[in-house]
Amino acid sequence: GSLERRRCLYLQTGRACCQMIEVLVAALILVCSSVSGGSAGGYTGLPALGGIYYYQYGGAYSGFSGADGERAQQLDQRFYLLKLPIARAAMAVGGCLLVFPCVVILVGVLRVPWHFPAWLLIECTLYIVIAVGTMPALYYFFHSLLSVYNSSVCKEREQLYQSKGYQGFWCSLHGAEIAAGLLGCMVAMAYLLSAGLAVRDYRTVHEQKQKPLQL
Repeated sequence: GSLERRRCLYLQTGRACCQMIEVLVAALILVCSSVSGGSAGGYTGLPALGGIYYYQYGGAYSGFSGADGERAQQLDQRFYLLKLPIARAAMAVGGCLLVFPCVVILVGVLRVPWHFPAWLLIECTLYIVIAVGTMPALYYFFHSLLSVYNSSVCKEREQLYQSKGYQGFWCSLHGAEIAAGLLGCMVAMAYLLSAGLAVRDYRTVHEQKQKPLQL
C-alpha cells in the first residue's frame, strides 16, 4: 500500500545511500580484521591444509627439521597469540560499525524520524561521537600492530623463515591491515557526512510539520 511505498522511498534518499555505504565499508573492515588475525599460520598452519598448499610451500616445509621445526612452530603460535587480541578488538569495532547503520536504516524505513524528529539530532550526535572515536581506535590498532611486528618474537620468526628460503613472513604491516585502516578513515568521513545529512533532514521535517499549523 501507500505506507509501504513511503517506507521504500526512504531507501532512495541521500542519507539512506550514505548509510548503505557505511554498511559495506564496515563489512570490509570486518573481513580485513579477520584476515589480519589469520590462523596459527606458517609452519603449523599451511601444511595442515594439504593439497595445493602442501606442494606450493615445499612439501610441508621440508626445509625445517628437528629443533628448527619445533622452534618455527613455537614462534608461529606465540606470534599468533600476540596478534589475536588486536584482531579480535578490530573485529568487534567492525561489527559495531556494521550494526549501527543497519539499525539507523531500519529506523528510517519505519519513519521514526517523521514521528519523532528529535531522533535525528540523537542520530547526529551518535554519528559524530563514533566518527571522532574512530581516530584513537585507528591509532591504537596500528600502534599495537607495530609493537607486535617490532617484538623479538616476530624478528626471530622472520629470520628463521628467511634462513630456509621462505618469503612472506616479514615483520611489517600487510595489505589487509593497511586496508582496514583506510576503510576506518572512510567510515569516519561517511559518519560525519551522515551527521550533516541528519541535521538537514531534521530541519526539513521540522518545516514540513509546521506547515499545517500555518494554514
